[in-house]
Amino acid sequence: MHLYNAWLPPPVAEESKKENESFARVVRSVKESYRPDDPESVYSTLKWVPIIDIFIKAKSEVSLEDVAALVEMGLELFCLSHDKLYAQVRWGSILVRLLNKYRKKLSLKVQWRPFYDTLVNTHFTRNTGPEGWRLRQKHFVTVTTLVRSCRRFFPPGSATEIWSEFGSMLENPWHNSSFEGAGFVRLFLPTNMDNQDFFSLNWVKTCLEQWDSVPNCQFWNCQWAAVIARVIKKYNFINWDIFLPMLFTRYLNIFEVPVANGNGSYPFSVDVPSNTRFLFSNRGITPAKAVAKSIVYLLKPHSAAQQHFEKLVNLLEQYYHPSNGGHWTYSLARLLLHLVMAFQKRLQHEQQNEDNSGQAELCLGPSERASFVNVILRLIDRGQYSKNEHLSETVAAATSILSYVEPSLVLPFLASRFHMALETMTATHQLKAAVTSVAFAGRSLFLTSLSSSPAKPDDVGGANGFIDLLMISLSNALLGMDANDPPKTLATIQLIGSIFSNMATLEVNMDELSLMTTIQFSEWLDEFLCRLFSLLLHLEPSSVLNEGLHSSSTSGTFLVDDGPYYFCMLEILLGRLSEPLYNQALRKISKFVKTNILPGAIAEVGLLCCACVHSNPEEAVVHLIEPVLVSVISSLKGTPSTGFGGRGTSQAPVSSKVKPTLSPALETAIDYQLKVLSVAISYGGPALLRYKDQFKEAIMSAFESPSWKVNGAGDHVLRSLLGSLVHYYPIDQYKCILHHPAVGALEEWISTKDYLDDKPFVGPKWHVPSDDEIQFANELLNLHFKSALDDLLKICQTKVHSDPGNEKDHLKVTLVRLDSSLQGVLSCLPDFRPSSRNRMMDDPGHITFLIAGATGACVGSVELREKAVEVIHVACKYLLEEKSDDSILMLLIIRIMDALGNYGGSEYEEWSNHRQAWKLESAALIEPPINFIVPSHSRGKKRPRWALIDKTYMHNTWRSSQSSYHLFRTSGSMSPSDHAILLMDDLLNLSVHSYETVRILAGKALLKMVKRWPLIISKCVLSLTENLRNPNSPEHAVLGSCSVLSSQTILKHLAMDSKALSSFVLGILSSSHHESLKAQKSINELFVKFNIQFGGVSRSILRTSAIHSDGSDFADLVSQIGCMSFGSTNLHWRYNLMANRVLLLLAMASRNDPNLSSKILSETAGHFLKNLKSQLPQTRILAISALNILLKESPYKMSTEKRPEFSGDFQGYKSSLEGALSQIFQEEGFFSETLNSLSHVHIIADTESTASRGNHGNSSLQSLADKSITGFYFEFSSSWPRTPNWISLLGNDTFYSKFARIFKRLCQECGMPVFSALKCALEEFVNAKERSKQCVAAEALAGILHSDVNGLLEAWDSWIMVQLQNVILAPSVESIPEWAACIRYSVTGKGKYGTNIPVLRQKILDCLATPLPPMVTTTVVAKRFAFLSAALIEVSPPRMPVSEVQLHKKLLEELLSNMSNSSAQVREAIGVTLSVLCSNIQLHTSFTNQLHDGDNYTIEERSWDQFLIKRASELVVSIQNGSQSDKMEILTDISLDNGLANGDSQDVKWMETLFHFIISSLKSGRSSYLLDVIVALLYPVISLQETSNKDLSTLSKAAFQLLKWRVLWEPHLQKAVSVILSSANDSNWRTRSATLTFLRTFMYRHTFVLSNVEKKQIWRTVEKLLTDNQVEVREHAAAVLAGLMKGGDENLAEDFRGRAYRDANAIHKKRKQRSLSSGQSVAPIHGAVLALAACVLSVPYDMPSWLPEHVTLLADFVGEPAPVKSTVTKAVAEFRRTHADTWSFQKGSFTEEQLEVLADTSSSSSYFA
Repeated sequence: MHLYNAWLPPPVAEESKKENESFARVVRSVKESYRPDDPESVYSTLKWVPIIDIFIKAKSEVSLEDVAALVEMGLELFCLSHDKLYAQVRWGSILVRLLNKYRKKLSLKVQWRPFYDTLVNTHFTRNTGPEGWRLRQKHFVTVTTLVRSCRRFFPPGSATEIWSEFGSMLENPWHNSSFEGAGFVRLFLPTNMDNQDFFSLNWVKTCLEQWDSVPNCQFWNCQWAAVIARVIKKYNFINWDIFLPMLFTRYLNIFEVPVANGNGSYPFSVDVPSNTRFLFSNRGITPAKAVAKSIVYLLKPHSAAQQHFEKLVNLLEQYYHPSNGGHWTYSLARLLLHLVMAFQKRLQHEQQNEDNSGQAELCLGPSERASFVNVILRLIDRGQYSKNEHLSETVAAATSILSYVEPSLVLPFLASRFHMALETMTATHQLKAAVTSVAFAGRSLFLTSLSSSPAKPDDVGGANGFIDLLMISLSNALLGMDANDPPKTLATIQLIGSIFSNMATLEVNMDELSLMTTIQFSEWLDEFLCRLFSLLLHLEPSSVLNEGLHSSSTSGTFLVDDGPYYFCMLEILLGRLSEPLYNQALRKISKFVKTNILPGAIAEVGLLCCACVHSNPEEAVVHLIEPVLVSVISSLKGTPSTGFGGRGTSQAPVSSKVKPTLSPALETAIDYQLKVLSVAISYGGPALLRYKDQFKEAIMSAFESPSWKVNGAGDHVLRSLLGSLVHYYPIDQYKCILHHPAVGALEEWISTKDYLDDKPFVGPKWHVPSDDEIQFANELLNLHFKSALDDLLKICQTKVHSDPGNEKDHLKVTLVRLDSSLQGVLSCLPDFRPSSRNRMMDDPGHITFLIAGATGACVGSVELREKAVEVIHVACKYLLEEKSDDSILMLLIIRIMDALGNYGGSEYEEWSNHRQAWKLESAALIEPPINFIVPSHSRGKKRPRWALIDKTYMHNTWRSSQSSYHLFRTSGSMSPSDHAILLMDDLLNLSVHSYETVRILAGKALLKMVKRWPLIISKCVLSLTENLRNPNSPEHAVLGSCSVLSSQTILKHLAMDSKALSSFVLGILSSSHHESLKAQKSINELFVKFNIQFGGVSRSILRTSAIHSDGSDFADLVSQIGCMSFGSTNLHWRYNLMANRVLLLLAMASRNDPNLSSKILSETAGHFLKNLKSQLPQTRILAISALNILLKESPYKMSTEKRPEFSGDFQGYKSSLEGALSQIFQEEGFFSETLNSLSHVHIIADTESTASRGNHGNSSLQSLADKSITGFYFEFSSSWPRTPNWISLLGNDTFYSKFARIFKRLCQECGMPVFSALKCALEEFVNAKERSKQCVAAEALAGILHSDVNGLLEAWDSWIMVQLQNVILAPSVESIPEWAACIRYSVTGKGKYGTNIPVLRQKILDCLATPLPPMVTTTVVAKRFAFLSAALIEVSPPRMPVSEVQLHKKLLEELLSNMSNSSAQVREAIGVTLSVLCSNIQLHTSFTNQLHDGDNYTIEERSWDQFLIKRASELVVSIQNGSQSDKMEILTDISLDNGLANGDSQDVKWMETLFHFIISSLKSGRSSYLLDVIVALLYPVISLQETSNKDLSTLSKAAFQLLKWRVLWEPHLQKAVSVILSSANDSNWRTRSATLTFLRTFMYRHTFVLSNVEKKQIWRTVEKLLTDNQVEVREHAAAVLAGLMKGGDENLAEDFRGRAYRDANAIHKKRKQRSLSSGQSVAPIHGAVLALAACVLSVPYDMPSWLPEHVTLLADFVGEPAPVKSTVTKAVAEFRRTHADTWSFQKGSFTEEQLEVLADTSSSSSYFA
């Protein structure tokens, strides 16, 4: 049994034992309600889903056979209902919960294929059903989560099938299907034991190659990192060591951080289509979790992973520092968190499976643990004081977990950090962070210092050092309580709570803790209370206390609002005090409460008293409650009374002119005391009985007081008094019962998972009401409920009062009394009995299932509740007639109705708002399952006993709210009792009240009732839609109706109920007569919600058409709406749009029923085709969406196998829609009108600045609401374009693929007649002047070209080809983007992976490849190349036919011979086209290597890549020489006549084209296949950054920025290194400097994959540059070296530091001996000084042992001449700046002399004084 259930109150716990058989009954009922012969009966099983859910949440004890049967059944139902999304969502989500809970106990085999089919049919094909996008989105999330839960049950062989299925999608990495493929692989690939044979070293190799095929794409990284992380975790038989350098290089580069002042994020990340990103979403953008998991599971004894991990942390740790934050901080914080969590999980797993000896050599031993913790501590050290809240909290939690693993490392670190924070009091956020981390590690500090474990450290004054640390923090905690600094105060309170949760009891002298040697505890307690009181006196209430009904007793200050730490801390402290200390505290608190009145801190003082009472009710009642009670009664004695309080003396007082009042001061005082009293007595229980009469008196007097404030306070007291008498609540929650076995002075904490029936923990003592208490509660109910009901009836029926003011007051007080009685007893007042349809059922045997739960003992009776309903019904009628403008009365009466009708509703709200629930998750109160201090490992997290009791209490509250909630949903024969129906009617009336607040509250209450009694929904819908239809209904009625109708409960119900559906739809469509804007807006919102939530129509509605004779059948409804949706009916355009939308939804829903569909579908398709030329733009857009969905059959499409000659037979139509459509489009001028009206939809932005694609072009025209009506969420997810967009020179097009698709579908649906009808219109539009007309022409032409219908080839020859040539040769510029998109659309590959070739692709490519006539403008030349690049992107290289390969060859020759074109525009186009061509060729040859060796692409006897490389290396030299001679000439004042010589300019142009080629290869993500060329071209890029030709340099810099992000692998890496080394010795110093810039990022990105030899060569080269003769190069080299030392190899760095010190020292000595004037050159001295400076700057925040000497020696050079002097002063100043924070104790590392030398270097010596 679960701990929470075993610890329930005894009466409830007893009852809960019956839940097992009840669950078995539920499983049987589910099986019975599904009939295999009728697929629709799935819907009848859905009502059981919430009930199964309740059993899971209630943690009931159920038998495993039942669960297994249920899961089998659920999976079967899930697969059967593949066309019922709603049913799949409901069953799917419950299966996920069952599988996750019982995953380790079930043994199933689940097939993966059905899930994949469901996903593909619903989300990845054009099968757009009518369901709204909210449902589709939920469906996708549900199915994917279900797959994740079922993966562990996939049978053997699944992995192989899955990999072969999705592997084919990954062939072409530049097609969107590869992104989907990666998503599917991550989703489906199982890593269970059954499939382990599939995973091998080869598979891992393939995986990493795939990963590399798309660079710089976080989506791609996420998918592959996740797959690999799972494999690493599950299979330890794979030897990962050979892959470590690759993996860690990947992991390092996944984090986008700024390297060496670079940019912090990828300059061009690959563009993944938004819906793929949305479908396979991942929470963080960076896969930090997967990286952390991989790293932790790669660690093994004697593996190289630990060194790699240390190096990774070396490189990343600087980004954790507070001064180095940015958008990367969040992902780095998550990396830290997941590293620690994964480490904890792994240790826990290894500890539990210790007996499994086979794995012992793979487990982490003590040394591995220590080294891991040491590495993590470096990140913690950097991030502890981060200004980023998220990071600093993560750090504190990580410290807490690690302190249980390696106390000897973590705790001394923590202690030193805490003392440091105390010393540097300037930064307060540091103190808060330090206090929080001590609070989080409180338990491990205690355990380490008190247990006899060997882990005691020696350096911090032995174990007592930690106890001292706790004591210092306790005494400092008193100073931390400050009303002006909330964060610090809360941290302090949390610390006190944490420390006392650990101690078993608090005595006056605690010897065994050796704790209080420093302080006497009673003194500390006194001091603490004084501080607390002064804090309470100075609190500012956070808001002005709102006068009115709901000013709850606790509208508190930050102590109460910002978290529950305050109350918890008081409860723990007062609960643990020994008797004498408790009495001491009680006296002080009692004195404070008696002497102060603090209206600003009501809740705080109340909770203080409440904690006292809870800890020891008998004592506290005497000292706290009694004095306050007496004081209240005496204050109220002399005040005027109204007589409304229920003494029975309510004769109407004589109407006097003056109303009796209280003075404000007295009123505030009484209000304060009553409210404090109400909070304080919450847990009083039987101790309150002796003050029975005083309480009655006080409550009565409060209700009789003329002040509304005091009445409200009386309401609080009555409520909480009733609660504390009749409810169940734990009594001794905070007393310590279990002592820790190893450390007696501490309390033992408990884990819920360790709870077993044979070794139960001692449960809590519950307050179970005694007879006396129940009797007292019944008395109070008689006084304030029964008699108030009588008063109310009397007022309403006999009009007692003549004065309306008095009447209002009397009503208010009476309703408040009723309300507080109901809120006090909650569900202890029994619920209505339901009336059954045939007879009253009294025997409880018919109740189908049982969940135990009760708030408290039963009081009152059913009759009392029923009487209340009758009276309230009368009162409601009266108020609506007489007082309908009095909102307070209205709200009160609604609250009473809510409490009467929604049994258990208040408990549910209390449970969901419970603030205590999340505070238990604070790390201070969790002991992780692994604990190496006192070696005890549990199965789950351990918590203090009081925390678990608190959770149990909330669990009981939740159970009591659910115990009878669903009873009436499951059996059809139970209808709500007549009283419930009365309440519903009243609430319906109130929900269309004229005040908004009243409407909202009534609507909420109504919906809660409707949800519980679904039978009444239909009635609500009918009466509310009548309000919409009725022309005379006022605005507020419309608003109220809309807000109730738009709730999910009602919208879901529409799918099942034909009458409600037709009434709803027609109601909305016929509501256009409402004038007011508000009403129109809310009707519109209701319609949008209906769209989004629409769940289809159940087939039963479609069937009813035959049965009903009253004309409400489905076809009628459709035709009725069809009439409304024509433009001719003068409807407002929005209503026209709505009518069209409903028509479309219904037409799509009718597909389920073959008898209806053909007629309806053909009519609607015709209707929408006509709408294309509608005058209303929105309706046109909707028509486009509609046609895309309705045109499906495509009978005229050529079959792929044989493409026969077409012999037409038009009489028997081939398609069900063809007849209706062909009549329409053959009308005269149909298409030209249509095209014209469609052209108005294109809005051409004036600015071309927006670089985003124009798929969103119509955004300026449509509001969001309209978009959700006209579009479909997933029109289908493989939306066009199917390849990433990256070519910027195509500009920003407004080509809508939806439009193109309509024309394509029309051609396929109706064949050649469409062509002949379109031809003239097209010819006119292609040559039109306006860009918008050209757009439409481009779309129509694209549709035709891609349609593949019979007869297309003839049409191409006769007229289409001519049109296309005209487009290519047309001189106009502005419509190029659209025409490029048109060509791209028409050559797009068909099929899911884009591998099937459209009929005309070859013809179109040939047409583009034909050379242009000689005399054309450069724009036309550029345009042709742009078209070519657009077309070639869509080609699928792995499967190119021979003809396409030939074409590539031909084009390659043309491009390479044109690279020096004179126009810049053409050069860019050539560069882009070249990059596409070459990458296509390379990918193709890599797939077909065995056929050709790639050497047949030859140019001048060399293959194209060799040609490019050779030519480039020749030209670089000539360009450099050219630009140098330029400068020489300018220097000698010779004016240039004709600029560069002609040959040079040709070279520069060729080079520019080459740079365009490099840039677009890197931007497009295609660089993985062109790396050999790109690496060979590194030298030109590096060396041409500063030339006299500005354009060339700009391009070179752009290429350089992109290259910095590219990660290279072997064999390209060695090439790159040799290029870098040679260019570092280049004769031109600018090239040397650029090489250094490149080196910084290059070394960072490749630090794991470079060999030691290569690294040494690079270090040596950079060191040599320290003495370069150009000063800029020297300084640059020093900066690079500082960077290399930070994240490079420790031995190389150490070696360098030693050398630098020796050389500098030698020079310094020499300089001392000689006079300064000796003529030594500057470079060697400057080099030596720079080497020192680099060493100093490489450790910006730490103080290693070698640093003082280096800094001092550096400072000695301050007397040298420039540039040495400036280097020294800069470096020393930087050293000071970075060490200023911690200088106060870091200066201890320096000797006096060293400090003096440093002081001399600086002008201001204040730091070092």
